[in-house]
Order: sequence, then structure tokens, then C-alpha cells
Amino acid sequence: MGTDFHVPAGELCRRQARIQAKLQEKDIDGLLIVQRVDLFYFSGTAQSGFLYMPAEGDPLLMIKKYLPRARRESALLNLTAIGSIRQIPHRIADTYGRLPGTLGLEMDVLPVNYFNKLRNLLGVRDYVDAAPLILATRMIKSDWEIDQMAQTAALSQRTFDYMTTTIRPGLSEIEFTGMYEAFARKWGHGGMLRVRDFLTEGYAWHLLSGTSGGMVGVLDSPASGEGTSAAFPCGAGGRRLAANEPIMIDFSCVLNGYHMDETRMFAIGDMPARAMRACQAAMEIHDAVLEKVRPGVTLGDLFDVSVDRAAALGYADPYLGPPGSKVTFIGHGIGLELVEAPIIARGRDIPLEAGMTLALEPKLVFENEFSAGIEDVFRVTETGYQMVSQVPGKIFIC
Repeated sequence: MGTDFHVPAGELCRRQARIQAKLQEKDIDGLLIVQRVDLFYFSGTAQSGFLYMPAEGDPLLMIKKYLPRARRESALLNLTAIGSIRQIPHRIADTYGRLPGTLGLEMDVLPVNYFNKLRNLLGVRDYVDAAPLILATRMIKSDWEIDQMAQTAALSQRTFDYMTTTIRPGLSEIEFTGMYEAFARKWGHGGMLRVRDFLTEGYAWHLLSGTSGGMVGVLDSPASGEGTSAAFPCGAGGRRLAANEPIMIDFSCVLNGYHMDETRMFAIGDMPARAMRACQAAMEIHDAVLEKVRPGVTLGDLFDVSVDRAAALGYADPYLGPPGSKVTFIGHGIGLELVEAPIIARGRDIPLEAGMTLALEPKLVFENEFSAGIEDVFRVTETGYQMVSQVPGKIFIC
């Protein structure tokens, strides 16, 4: 953790080569990267600026603020200061001799007004959505990235260990999440969870105890929980933790920009028998999916395996939410953003590839009663999978 963290030059070069190959394949002359996470991925710095990636040649990093820090953080060779976005077309033309005929932009995240401003300013002939190319590049993680995620996983495990020693009846859900989040922050948790969808807010305090776990709501998730108010109606709320009830803790951890997303079931004293059986069923579904993981198997295949196993275990109704409120996914890619491509969902015919990192989260929701589930992060390998998560795959009775 800290200011000594840098993305190696070789890592940036490999990323550059992969995105440029995709640009050439699609006959896109250049790519202008604006979104903060994409900028960091391809440049190694998250300072305010713009990265122009030509289909061939070295990229150009244009920094509004703050160039000296960007120079310390980024291993790119071409960095320059700009006073405003009006200078972008001139810098590109001066560096490459011309403006691109076709320019790729991150159209999945650019606000309409900002896109129109860039379009009017740049005067490029054609604009295309390059977000799918960026996401496909980021979807395959290098060994260096896996090592970063392993370090985040170690911090997450340390935080779950802390939870087991401090959880107690009488604490409110939000109070306890504040305790373990503060612990994680002390050891490097970045605090800010990065999410790409403009309607989604990342937060680390998704703790649902007892009946809170049976509350469906705003989240595109099996259960939302109570939340702190109608203004933030998801995650932990004011309900007090109690003995002998199921407590689901879905904790998201981030270190040096790389995320982990893990869920474990807790109980103080004893886990009720019905909840225990549901927790064990979720774990069995989780393991059944992992048994099928290997390159070439589609995301939809994994989803179907989970649904079939849930039905075989007698949990078709509560699986992935109560009837009428079910979600159609069981996992998601993860890395520099909490939720990335690809999504393990019904009907997705995208095949698994070595290097993908995914969070697998089968969950059962008994409406107005409780939730049960588990979530782990794994990496697809050439022959199967490798766990990235380090938290023991068990039910914690404290």
C-alpha cells in the first residue's frame, strides 16, 4: 500500500499491445480514454487527464492536473500538460501529424453532454463505441494483476478474522460494518469501491442480519437489506445483531485499486437448523459450479448448473431471490472495478477464457425471514480454476 505502488512498464506495454490489436482489427484509428479506471489501467496514473491511444505507435497522456505526480506514477513516455480539453485536438495533431478518421470513445460511461462537447471539439469524421474493446482487454488478467488481487484477498481474510473476534449481540448492523471497515482501512483498504454503472453505488457495508436478509429492494441482487434510510435503502441498517440468527456479511475490499468481493454466513451462538441447511445448500451449489469451470464452458452453462443444483436440493423457490424478484446472474467479473465483464448469467454464450477473474455468489432469499449464501473470487486457468479468495469456505459460528 502507499505511494510506492506503481504499475510496471512491461505491464502497460502488454496492455497497449492488446488494445491496439483490437483497434486495428476494427479499423479504428485511435482511442480517447476519459474514464478514471480505464485511464489508470492503460497509463498507471489516475490523475485528471486524457489518454490518446493510436492504433499504432506510442500513446499520448495529456494531464490537466497534476503533471508532476502523473510523471512519478506513470511509466508512459509521452506525457504533456494541457490547460483545458480544447488543447486535445492540437496535441494529437502535433504528435501524430493528423487527427484520427475514426475515434473510439467509452460510450457506455460518457455523459451525453460530455460526448457532445468532445464531438464538437475534436471534429473527427466518425465516432464509435470502443468500450467493448476496453472491457474485453481488461477482462483477461495478467499474473501481475492476479498477484495484486491476492494481496487484496489477504487483507479481506484478515478483516474476516477480525469480524469473528468482535461480532456480538446488541451492535447495530451499520455500527458493526463501521468497525470492520475501519479495521480494513487501517491496513490499506482504499475506501472507494469503483463501479462502472452510473446507477450503481459501491459500498462495503452489505451486512444483512435475520429478517433484514429477507428484504428485497433496489439492488440488482437477490436481497437488498434495510439500508440506512429511504435515501439509501440497501446494505446494513439500524437493526441490532442478535444471537442464534443467520447473519450474511458480503464484504468488498480494495487495495491498490484491485477489488475482492466475498460473502460468508455468521451466527452468534447457534445457527438455526433451517438456516444452516440453506447455508450448506448455497455452498454445495457454489462447489457444483466450480467443478464445471474450464476454458470453453459458457457463462450460461455455469448459470444453468447452479439452477439445476438448487432445484435438486429443493431450493428452486428461494434461489436467487423469492419468486417474482429473482435475479438472472450468479456472478461477475472483478478487478479494477467491483463488477466487470463478464457476467455469469442466464443465456450468456460467452466462453470462459484463461485469465478471467470472477466472483461467484449463489444466494438464497427467504422473503421477510433471512438470506443464505456464499461468494468467492476465482481465476480461470488453462485446465480449470484457481481460488483467489483466501477466506475459509465455511460458516462462522462465533
